Amino acid sequence: MKKWMGICLAIVMGATVVAGCSNKDKEEPAGGASNTPQKTEFSISMRTLAFNYVEKSPDLNKDKWVKKLEEMTNTDLDIVLVPHKEFEQKMVQMFATNDIPDVVQGSGGVNGKEMAGSVEAGVFMPLDDLLQQNGQNLLKVIPKEAWENVTYQGKIYAIPEFLSNPSRRATWIRKDLLDQTGLQVPKTVDEYLNVLRAFKKLGIENPYMGRQDFKYADTFFGAYDVFPYLTMFEEVNGQIQPKFMDSENMMKALQTYNTMYTEGLINKEFATINPTNYKNAILSGKAGMWTMNANELLQWEQQLKASTPSAKLEIIASPVGPDGKGGSYLYGSATRTYFIKEGTKNAADIVKFFDWMLSEEAETFFTFGIKDETYKEENGKIVYTSPTDSVAVDEERYRQSFLWMVQDTTYNKGVLNTTEEGRSLINVYDTILANEGRDGIQFDPRLDALVKNPDIAPNSDTAPPVLLTHMVKMVYGKEPISDWPKVVEEWLSKGGNDVIKEATEKYNNKVGVTMPRR
Repeated sequence: MKKWMGICLAIVMGATVVAGCSNKDKEEPAGGASNTPQKTEFSISMRTLAFNYVEKSPDLNKDKWVKKLEEMTNTDLDIVLVPHKEFEQKMVQMFATNDIPDVVQGSGGVNGKEMAGSVEAGVFMPLDDLLQQNGQNLLKVIPKEAWENVTYQGKIYAIPEFLSNPSRRATWIRKDLLDQTGLQVPKTVDEYLNVLRAFKKLGIENPYMGRQDFKYADTFFGAYDVFPYLTMFEEVNGQIQPKFMDSENMMKALQTYNTMYTEGLINKEFATINPTNYKNAILSGKAGMWTMNANELLQWEQQLKASTPSAKLEIIASPVGPDGKGGSYLYGSATRTYFIKEGTKNAADIVKFFDWMLSEEAETFFTFGIKDETYKEENGKIVYTSPTDSVAVDEERYRQSFLWMVQDTTYNKGVLNTTEEGRSLINVYDTILANEGRDGIQFDPRLDALVKNPDIAPNSDTAPPVLLTHMVKMVYGKEPISDWPKVVEEWLSKGGNDVIKEATEKYNNKVGVTMPRR
């Protein structure tokens, strides 16, 4: 056996049923065992997603919300946590050693890097028949595009959490600080830089909050439409190539970050700032502007007020570049995905478990919690007050986002509709986010030329390693930005030419191609 974050995982290769290895308390359901259906037992791997509540839990399997979920669904879960920072490595390791739980959580489609070719290898079962028999809520609610993301050779291989609005990440600003500067909400890149300079004059430690690998810190690549990501191909002179090959605009984006670095508008150590330190700096009031998923705005604001009571967060339109557009990259329709291992005997009941996630009972539980404990009912209506202290906010976020495995993750409609602030956030989605975001030509399955050469292969929101090294050095002033065309040539020489050739052929033959949505 192996241990990930202190929770053991039984080796199941060749086994038909996996016994949980977490020494969980076995509780008799109300009514006695004689007239109660047998519990559905299954193990499930889940990425920690850098959630404080999850990563600080001594044993998530004993968590009260997990226990309540088990009670409501007549299940016995063995949750195996996969560290957020090492997700891809741990997933590949899991498949290599055959330490595979009954249910495996992926981060998108069937061809994700973390899946290590497991679907093609027959590790997981097709779910079409099981869904028809036991998953009518899933089939009715989940959009076609999300199902397409988890389909391989005409068969559905996973149950997807889904996203109805692909524009998920947004530009956040400390509106209270902006008001102090006397400046208007910025629109262009130059106006953004002027606001960041004004934040520095106010004494803000991180006018723009940077982060390792430019994750959630890539706003200005969006302004110039040069995201070096997996979904960012475009047609240029008859061939399909990555957008980062637009050297003119890529150099403008890198120059923007270099200016920010040189003038102290971004942390000098941004290239090593991990997700935890990133969030801690923001919630301690040390940042003026950053990028984060829009649906978390109200929770982060409550946590920020613990250190900075006067803080006011607002989502603003992302900086626009030469074409008058901007925004973060658009997400796929499927976010988290759940695969069931081939040979799992209780697969039908596992599908029922996920089908319940889209029921009214589930929506009430995950959104509001437990009646008379976290919410009340008055005259047939739910009365719920969102928590304000940091610890309770973390717990709410865990219940609403982490534990609710299948839902529309655009935003929590139930909670947002209870307050004026929440309804204002819904309006942000309908006005700001609906009108921004970058996308490109996509290929599914992933291009073979990228699979064969990880050094030149991007991920959904990080650049290929061969590019990333140069990008950081150029921002730090260790390499001239004017050398970017040489970086492109290096990428081409290490297999990029094969990528372009394959992409162009598949595009022309209409094989596995998805066109840009915006």
